[in-house]
Amino acid sequence: MRASRLAVSLVAAASLATPTAVATSASAAPPSSPSCDPTRTTPAYRGKVPSPKQVLGVELGDREVTAAESDRYLDAVAASSERVVSGTLATTAQGRPLKYAIVGRPELLTRAGLARVREDAAKLRDPKTPAKLAEQIAKRGVPILWVSGNVHGNEPSGTDAALKVLRDLGDRTDCAARTILDNALVIVLPTQNPDGRTLNTRQNAYGFDMNRDWFARTQPEVDGKLTMLNQYPPALYIDAHEMGGTSFFFPPNADPIYHETPEQAIGWINDIYGAAMAAEFTRQGIDYFNRDTYDLFYQGYGDTVPISGFLAAGMTYEKGDESPYPERVKEHYLTQWVSLSQAALNRHRILTEWHQMAVDAYQQGVAGKLEPNQIYNPPNQIDRQVPDRLVRTYFLRADDPAKGPEVRTIVRRLQRMGVRVDRLVRPLTVPDFKPYGRAETRTTLPAGTYSISMAQGQKHWIQAMLNEDSYTPFPYFYDVTAWSMPLLQNVAGGSSGALLRPATEPVPPLPSETPGHAGNAPKIGILQLSATSSGARQSTGWLRSRLDREWKLPYTLLSPADVASGKLAGVRVLVVPNGPAEAADKALGDAGRTALTTFVQDGGRYVGWQGGAQLAARLGITTDTFADPTSDVPGSLFRVRVDGRSPLARGVGDTAWQFYSYDPVIRQSDPAKVAVGYPDASSADWFVSGYEQGSAELGGTAAVTDEPVGKGRTVLFGGEPNFRAFSDGTAKLLYNALLGPDPKAGVSGLATARPRAVANTPLQVESPIRVSVKVGDADRTVAILRSVGAHYVERRSGDVVHYVIDNPGGLPADHHPFAGRLPSLIRQAGITPVAVVLP
Repeated sequence: MRASRLAVSLVAAASLATPTAVATSASAAPPSSPSCDPTRTTPAYRGKVPSPKQVLGVELGDREVTAAESDRYLDAVAASSERVVSGTLATTAQGRPLKYAIVGRPELLTRAGLARVREDAAKLRDPKTPAKLAEQIAKRGVPILWVSGNVHGNEPSGTDAALKVLRDLGDRTDCAARTILDNALVIVLPTQNPDGRTLNTRQNAYGFDMNRDWFARTQPEVDGKLTMLNQYPPALYIDAHEMGGTSFFFPPNADPIYHETPEQAIGWINDIYGAAMAAEFTRQGIDYFNRDTYDLFYQGYGDTVPISGFLAAGMTYEKGDESPYPERVKEHYLTQWVSLSQAALNRHRILTEWHQMAVDAYQQGVAGKLEPNQIYNPPNQIDRQVPDRLVRTYFLRADDPAKGPEVRTIVRRLQRMGVRVDRLVRPLTVPDFKPYGRAETRTTLPAGTYSISMAQGQKHWIQAMLNEDSYTPFPYFYDVTAWSMPLLQNVAGGSSGALLRPATEPVPPLPSETPGHAGNAPKIGILQLSATSSGARQSTGWLRSRLDREWKLPYTLLSPADVASGKLAGVRVLVVPNGPAEAADKALGDAGRTALTTFVQDGGRYVGWQGGAQLAARLGITTDTFADPTSDVPGSLFRVRVDGRSPLARGVGDTAWQFYSYDPVIRQSDPAKVAVGYPDASSADWFVSGYEQGSAELGGTAAVTDEPVGKGRTVLFGGEPNFRAFSDGTAKLLYNALLGPDPKAGVSGLATARPRAVANTPLQVESPIRVSVKVGDADRTVAILRSVGAHYVERRSGDVVHYVIDNPGGLPADHHPFAGRLPSLIRQAGITPVAVVLP
């Protein structure tokens, strides 16, 4: 299930085991008869593959298999069937393997056979492959179909279902199994998150929701998976989840759908797979829904990235976790088997359209045409259309040495997804250059600038990654609305729609970079504000991942109880990520509060953000004031100004891009203490990438403050500087806050801690649900909220009423008792919301 909005690239080498050679023929078998029903054909087993009970002592679905048992059964199937080879594509933080199996006709599983499948896929994805050759491949070739489960560790049933699919394809002889085997190559990845499965947590061991990490690849599990996906690019990617309730979700998806989503892929999703599933579930009397809750917008999901990055049908399947476990496994197996069967039966259409999508993307890139926003589920209406400005080329400037690692991170990520990146060998005058967040201007770009042409088969992926804005079409948000890589990395660049003839040379594949920290470092402590809050676990986990894997800085992890018992001794820099400030304040008690204030006054450095910043206000170690926002910003990027005199500014530049999502508004009366601030909303610097309503209230407020307290120092960020460990631009501000020098003398601060400022605290809510409507719709909205039993706080600003619904368990929307239903209820009531934001 999808969930919380809150989730320099670490590249882990993928260990791809060499498949075992098992046969020699490479001829394609003819398609099986479409009269063979995929689900009503009686399974016939050869008996070569041991049953799950023979290997594990239980049948699949009797109970959840463990990660180790999943690996054991996968290995047993691979060892006993000539139709299966297996390997390991990554290793987790806790040392567990991510095992996969490749299933197909024996002749496809030889080295030569697999090489032929990969070669065919590469040619079909190449828009310059001649049409006749592409048609020949479509006639004889096979699509690559992926079945994956358990990206969320506490959503286990997809794993057991995938293992059942593996067993059936490895051993069955009936026509339903032969249809798939004769017409496809299937890759089964039973668990994408073995650490989370073992820990029974949604996230991995570092607290990452890996269904948000697909484009950044910060986690080895995701990086290894994408490495293999690029070797075996999918035409179908199944991602099996669980949600609340007892129903089943399969596509068609809800709006919004990202504009660079090819129509052929939508056709596959809705008309091939969705239609077949609806018919089968209806025939069997199984409850299901679609066109609701689950969108295709944020370009970091396990369905959106396969679409925009591989031109596949990305399919999210969700089964209600209140159903008995055998039922969950059975229904996931049904969707997986029906999907594979439909792909096999439509093999020629899929391969033909797969190539055509690449050709269409290339032609759009040549013309500089961006796809428009569309509504797929009336009566939704488009609030914001994609501009009609032409975009033929993106540019990334490389003339600032301080930004070199960030620029190369983007280039490498693009290259690893099959994007061609060139470099200017001579200066280039661009008549209509549009810098990110600025107006068009005539510009001469220096030699060395990276040039990314949109005239590629990967045009959709280029736009998804290098966009200036996501152009959110209407106000429903399952996740964040901004993710542009240049903005997240805070690098200079822009786009042009002109027909240019630059002198360029191709950029060879760039190596990974993990520089770490050079020199001595102070002793760092991390105060995790709560062990149970999802926000605290994630924010702390994102920080730990960056410190361990990129900056390579040692630290001590502390709890409020640890601080109260004196374990802060020796720490020089205390980092306090997001979390519930009020609960942490209570957990600290008098002893912990005294320890923290004494720590700062005696020379310690307190660096906090979000809940960690609010805790500083409660402790009286800041003169900042905090207020609840009255705007609706579900997760967007704002340009902020950086004070070049601040030690936080080193290597950052005059501006940066701050990720902001309903964070408290910080006001600081002393401009000298504002290291980073939001420009006035009327200034030329004001720019927002993503959705916003009423965000002008941030104009002129502080994004980061830095002030002396006694002999020490307090550095506070309003928003998350290390969002999902991929906002590298503001993470550099954080790096400087941890390791940089103190500000120069001249800024007056607090001689001693102020009295406790408990009144100076915004609303304390965990992973809230937010609904904002116009005043005229307030009564109907209240009626809906009361009908579902929502406990809410009402805030009014101008002609908008904001309802903030507490979610004390931190439940994601589709495990929440009513959150997932709110958009439909609001729509059915005839209300056009300002924003509906689900956790």
